[in-house]
Amino acid sequence: MLNKLSRLLDEAGITLTDHQKSQLVAYVEMLHKWNKAYNLTSVRNPDEMLVRHILDSIVAAPHLQGERFIDVGTGPGLPGIPLAIVLPDAHFTLLDSLGKRVRFLRQVQHELKLTNITPVQSRVEDFSAVPPFDGVISRAFASLTDMVSWCHHLPGPDGRFYALKGLIPSDEIALLSTDLSVESVIELAVPHLEGERHLVVVKLNKI
Repeated sequence: MLNKLSRLLDEAGITLTDHQKSQLVAYVEMLHKWNKAYNLTSVRNPDEMLVRHILDSIVAAPHLQGERFIDVGTGPGLPGIPLAIVLPDAHFTLLDSLGKRVRFLRQVQHELKLTNITPVQSRVEDFSAVPPFDGVISRAFASLTDMVSWCHHLPGPDGRFYALKGLIPSDEIALLSTDLSVESVIELAVPHLEGERHLVVVKLNKI
C-alpha cells in the first residue's frame, strides 16, 4: 500500500516524507479495520481509500491559509486527519456529533501520535470557538448556505470557509447572503478519481 500511495503522490505532484506516508497508510489500515464494526465509511477497499479519502483530502492542503482549522462533520476524520498529517505545523479540531466516530479519532490520535489534532464530540451549533479559527473546513457536510449558517460563529474576522465539493455548486453560490463572498473556486486534480473536484473558498465581507 505504501508503494501505491507513493505512485499516487507522484502523479499528483505531492511530495511527502517517508514518515508522513507511513502515517497515512497506518490511518487507512485503521479505518479499514474499524470500519467492519463501526461502519465509518462506505468505501470498503483500502486501495480505493487511498484515492477517495487520502488524495481527495490532501489536494486541498496548499490552498489553506492560517494555522488553526476546524473540520466540521469530520466523520472518521476526513479531510482533517490526512490534512493534519501533511500540515504538521497547523492544528485541526475534528468535530463530530457521533460518539463512535470520535472514539475512533481518539484512537487514531493515540496510535499515530498526532499532537496537532483535537477530536471533539459536539453538534456544530453548540460548539464555541474561543479563540476563533482561521479556517472552517467541510467535505460532503452540507450545502454552502447551511455550512455558513451553522458555522458562522467559528471563523475569525479574517477566517475562511473551505468547502470541498464535486461539481462547482453554482446554485449554492448564488444563494449565499450578501455579507459573504466567494474568494475563489479552485479545481482540484485527484489522480484516478472519477468526476470533478473543487474547493470553494468563502470569506466574510468586511464592513
